[in-house]
Amino acid sequence: MQSKGDPVTEPYDELFLFIDGEWIEGTGRDTSAVFNPATGDVIGHVPHARQADLDRALEAADRGFALWRRTPAYDRAQVLRRAAALLRERAEPIARQLTLEQGKALHEARYELASSADYFEWFAEEGRRVYGRTVPSRRPEVHQRVHKEPIGPVAAFAPWNFPAITPSRKIAAALAAGCSVVIKPGEECPATALAIARALDDAGLPKGVLNVVFGVPELISRHLIESPVIRKVSFTGSVPVGRLLAAQAGQALKPITLELGGHAPVLVFADADIDAAARLLAANKFRGTGQICLSPTRILVQRTVYEPFLSRFIAETQALKLGDGLDPQTQVGPVSNARRIEAIAALVADARACGATVRAGGERIDRPGLFWQPTILTDVPAHAKVMHEEPFGPLAVVRPFDTIDEALAEANRLPYGLAAYAFTESARTALRVGDELEAGMIGINHAQMIVCELPFGGIKDSGHGSEGGAEGIQSYLHTKFISQV
Repeated sequence: MQSKGDPVTEPYDELFLFIDGEWIEGTGRDTSAVFNPATGDVIGHVPHARQADLDRALEAADRGFALWRRTPAYDRAQVLRRAAALLRERAEPIARQLTLEQGKALHEARYELASSADYFEWFAEEGRRVYGRTVPSRRPEVHQRVHKEPIGPVAAFAPWNFPAITPSRKIAAALAAGCSVVIKPGEECPATALAIARALDDAGLPKGVLNVVFGVPELISRHLIESPVIRKVSFTGSVPVGRLLAAQAGQALKPITLELGGHAPVLVFADADIDAAARLLAANKFRGTGQICLSPTRILVQRTVYEPFLSRFIAETQALKLGDGLDPQTQVGPVSNARRIEAIAALVADARACGATVRAGGERIDRPGLFWQPTILTDVPAHAKVMHEEPFGPLAVVRPFDTIDEALAEANRLPYGLAAYAFTESARTALRVGDELEAGMIGINHAQMIVCELPFGGIKDSGHGSEGGAEGIQSYLHTKFISQV
């Protein structure tokens, strides 16, 4: 693996809270440091919201909802489309901010910003097509109508790994439906979310309809979810935190959309294009430095092609260029925070202790920043932690299998059910694995499934509900039936 040279310097935006249309500085408030993971340098300080700030954001969202729900869907769409256009105009500086605070390669950050603009355009149009219906009555004097209405103010929580796409999916769908939003993005990557809020503000979104807060996650989530103003919750993050927020929302009987972790299996069959599979999996496993919930992790390869696949997969992985994401040659950036370094190191150490073989990587790189070598493990026994816990980093496990039944049993063994993949040239095999893999999203002969027009979500412990696609707006609506004589 090739490591690039000196880190690239870049200015970093000032950070704010955004409440009721006001950009609030951090002066006199508690703050937390924002680090550049490629260098370890502190690049900014994000202000933390006080309880009074949260109450003000809730009041603003309540007022904003009263106004925004009455705004015609056509006019709401105009605002979202203008915001999309501004995001495209500002894509390069925002992408550089994203890479600076999150670490991912700049070409990935650019793609993410383009996708975020796509979500605003997509939901702008979906909001114009929230149709009700007339139901024929059994009595001629009765008229029966079914309406879809915005559910109300939304509390949204987004993580740090996709600091543009994840907030955009939530904000765009909620606003298109006519809801207001209070969102807490990840404190590690605040500038990107604030740039999205600024685009909406500049596009003419009324004050109070969108509010952005940062702070201690458990304090903010509890305060927002318990508030009677909030009618709907959306969370993307880990399974343990998802369980906690689901319990809090359940106490208040509030619906919640959960997009949680994954441990995606890959089934590589003997009839697959082995070279193409190895190339695609190396690119997608280590995209985002493996910090993607859809990331292919347990790669199961039919025994007759196991060694050829492994050899090519190792070669493709070792050829990846590692370095500062702002360097245009970089393919794999640093991990985003020290917690991930510690977690990956612990999983690799445990696997080694259990008898696993490190076939590539396996170590932290001795240089400034949070760099971990893209790692491939083989001979990993079933009781090793990495076979049960989501690595969420540049770590893949490759194991052989003999029969399709054996592969499906291993693929479905874990409680996760977000994404799964298969590589085969057999239509019969593709149909079977598509039917029997227990996952909300399945890729056959490719591994990129995040586009605005398609649903995004999992099953089992990976959550419930979908974001994106025609399904993405539905959770921000409720159904009203009107029967009139």
